Amino acid sequence: MFTSLLAQDWANLKRFQKENSELKLPTTGEHRVVFMGNSITEFWLQQRPQFFNNKPYINRGISGQTTPQMVLRFRQDVVHLKPSIVVILAGINDIAGNTGPSTLQMIMDNIISMTELAKSNNIKVIVCSVLPANNFPWKKKIKPAEKVIELNTMIKSYADQNNITYVDYFSAMVNTYNGLQKDLGDDGVHPNAKGYAIMEPILETAIEITLKKIDD
Repeated sequence: MFTSLLAQDWANLKRFQKENSELKLPTTGEHRVVFMGNSITEFWLQQRPQFFNNKPYINRGISGQTTPQMVLRFRQDVVHLKPSIVVILAGINDIAGNTGPSTLQMIMDNIISMTELAKSNNIKVIVCSVLPANNFPWKKKIKPAEKVIELNTMIKSYADQNNITYVDYFSAMVNTYNGLQKDLGDDGVHPNAKGYAIMEPILETAIEITLKKIDD
């Protein structure tokens, strides 16, 4: 008797397979930037498409993803696209336990793994703070605020020690309860268009700084 097993694409490797295969390599002098992340990255393209228009920005965010899933797809969705820079925004879904229990060190280890993989392929890295959140609409029993703050401290410390550009969205978007400012997002986790409009100049400054490192 044979047992039929259904294969599961746990890291959603299929998601961008077609787009990646159709994407041409960067032209000479073009500094491609790939955005690796979860729903906050994915929805950015939907909420503010003008931010990506006519720029060498490639969005590879997948809603709900955690850092171990991103590590598994990092080579195909980032490295193989030959960017100059990768922007990593990740960790909030790990805190929510989307793919099981995860310590802050586990999250940090995965961010470090992605960073090291990028650097070994001559890709500059921008690591981003996790956005403020003091509740999860889909997991109301979890109170993430303090873990978000602690994880951001770990990410910044790692960036400072390794000459990596760090983007601080948290300070610009946090309220007095260490959550997302109400007018910047409707559910306390995901930014709205106004929230992304605050994030964009912060990130573009970081991209400019990082591009100078490439040219130096």
